[in-house]
Amino acid sequence: MEHIIEAKDIVFEYYNYDENGEQKEAITALNHTSVSIKQGEFLVILGHNGSGKSTFAKQLNGILTPKSGTLFVKGIDATDPQNIWEIRKEVGMVFQNPDNQIVATVVEEDVAFGPENIGIPPKEIRKRVDEALETVNMLDYKRVSPNQLSGGQKQRIAIAGVIAMKPECIVFDESTAMLDPIGRRQVMATMKKLNKEYGITIVHITHYMEEAILADRIVVMEKGEVLLEGTPKNVFKEVETLKRIGLDVPAATYLMYLLNKEGFQFKSDVLTAEEVAQELWQ
Repeated sequence: MEHIIEAKDIVFEYYNYDENGEQKEAITALNHTSVSIKQGEFLVILGHNGSGKSTFAKQLNGILTPKSGTLFVKGIDATDPQNIWEIRKEVGMVFQNPDNQIVATVVEEDVAFGPENIGIPPKEIRKRVDEALETVNMLDYKRVSPNQLSGGQKQRIAIAGVIAMKPECIVFDESTAMLDPIGRRQVMATMKKLNKEYGITIVHITHYMEEAILADRIVVMEKGEVLLEGTPKNVFKEVETLKRIGLDVPAATYLMYLLNKEGFQFKSDVLTAEEVAQELWQ
């Protein structure tokens, strides 16, 4: 399986300025970060606030450009500003607040906004809008005002707007953080559908461990660096390391960890309640 994204030794800095607008100091957000993402993979990136995970995500579709290092998206050099529009055709992005992403007063017009901006012919746009809304199960709402929708429905409209541009990869930057449990489940179901049925590469940044266990692979970031990387089972069994940097682990994993500290000998890579039951009753 080929890599759709290859990031190597990415360095990115934010700058503080004094009251006169003079540069005061640089804060390193990414410190030689290297991550490769396979075509069709479902990758979750974890890390506490300030770990660099959202900064890294914004490199992937050209919102931010590395200070140094190499970044290729489908073989295209993403560090070259001249390639920015090609990169954004390949990598779409869905942000945290759906209200900040909706630009039109009618759903179908909002979904059409992206394709219009990349020069898709009108006839093709109409086709893409219907296909995208059907994909996220929102076709019946195409002529509705976004103001009448729930948070989860709005986020699915935002996703449809990205799908309509037909990217190979979609980055979800804490896209479930502001949703209620129902909205979160709807968006997660949409992510899984896009990945499994349509082969779209998913990069999901989240604080919710129950979402992270659905990934093919997890990358844990700390201070702008990759601290842990592997399957959910391999990453979450590192309970003490994750707790040290302020991250939770799935409840099932933590229960097994506590029982093992008391002298039991259960598997340490348990992720779900079903796996806990199997361990306790075998």
